[in-house]
Amino acid sequence: MSSSPARSARPAPTASALPVSSAPLTVRPVRGRADTAAFAALPGALHRGDPYRVPSAGSDQRALIDRRRNPFFEVGTAELFLARRGRKAVGRIAAAVDSRYQALHDARGGLFGLFECADDPRAAAALFDAAAAWLRERGLETMLGPLGFSVHDECGVLVEGFDGPPTVMMPYNPAYYPALYAACGLAKAKDLLSWRVPVPPGGEPPEAAARAARWAADAPDVRLRPLDPRRRETDLATVRDIYTDAWSGNYASVPMTGREFSHAMERLRPLVRPELVWFAEVRGEPVAFTFWLPDANQALRAARDMPLGRLRTARAARRIDRARVILTGVRAAHRARGLTAALLAEAQRAAFRLGYTESEFSWLLEDNRDANRYAEAFGGVLHRRHRLYRRDLAPRPAPAAVPAPAAPHVPGARR
Repeated sequence: MSSSPARSARPAPTASALPVSSAPLTVRPVRGRADTAAFAALPGALHRGDPYRVPSAGSDQRALIDRRRNPFFEVGTAELFLARRGRKAVGRIAAAVDSRYQALHDARGGLFGLFECADDPRAAAALFDAAAAWLRERGLETMLGPLGFSVHDECGVLVEGFDGPPTVMMPYNPAYYPALYAACGLAKAKDLLSWRVPVPPGGEPPEAAARAARWAADAPDVRLRPLDPRRRETDLATVRDIYTDAWSGNYASVPMTGREFSHAMERLRPLVRPELVWFAEVRGEPVAFTFWLPDANQALRAARDMPLGRLRTARAARRIDRARVILTGVRAAHRARGLTAALLAEAQRAAFRLGYTESEFSWLLEDNRDANRYAEAFGGVLHRRHRLYRRDLAPRPAPAAVPAPAAPHVPGARR
């Protein structure tokens, strides 16, 4: 596992590493087109030049915060805030209320996310205070994040493993972010782990994992199969059904609506390889799946912010050699059958045939012992850690006044 480097050891200076401006600081809700454009463009403006940043399409950022296009807003509400020093945007945050999260996990809990900020502690504090105040006005007592708007979006702050770019759909941030969070009164809620897993020659897993996979696959009522392109929509709907059942008790998890799932699959459609999506059926009923994606970030990094970016991306896409295991789920009634090992083994063999040399299992809750044991059994090395933070929204009491000490008596002095 990589350790977090010292702030002085960051890979390269970025715009956010410049001295903090002395211009007046303001934090206001996002209103109008100019604010929305500045909110969406801020990550690229702050972190341009960071060698590990993977540029995201501005259209994706705008779609995420568009209340008409993002189906989250059918079940939740949010407010966006933008921090400026003078006219320059230096930070942003979203505060959100999700009725599903409140019903399943914390009736008095709110969420925050989409945090980006220059290395400016005062701006960061003002942003977190604005989000906290908005949630407090709605009667909430805690806030958890960062999440996009729910656990179905990018989650967590990178706190360990600043030695390379993120894999597809995983967040990345500069090394100074954890210090900003701590300085603003946020405490660890849960860590999310990423494991780097080599794809061995032939794609065969280590013997212990291979034995477990064979034991599960050889059961007479079990059938393993990849996604069928001829029934793609039906198979993807099956993914949603199993995912909803398998993740129902997970930390902060909420069920996806039909529109949320369709919206997510539409975004992923260009990346899905049928060979990397596997199902386990028991007596003809799908009960488990594993869903891997090619690491498109390897290609997107080639674009950077340079001319001919699309051409660079197209060429780099031919050289993708890593996949990310984004989801694996087993219906609760079938978890004792070892189906996860069998599915991971089949997907790994397929990854080898497609030319991949490694995969990333991410993210896994730090206390999900079974999932982390599977990652280890397949030869994984823990190499990255993201963190969810929590903050109490009770107003901070003002420091108690401390009476001035009495002047000492000096012999001969007048009182």
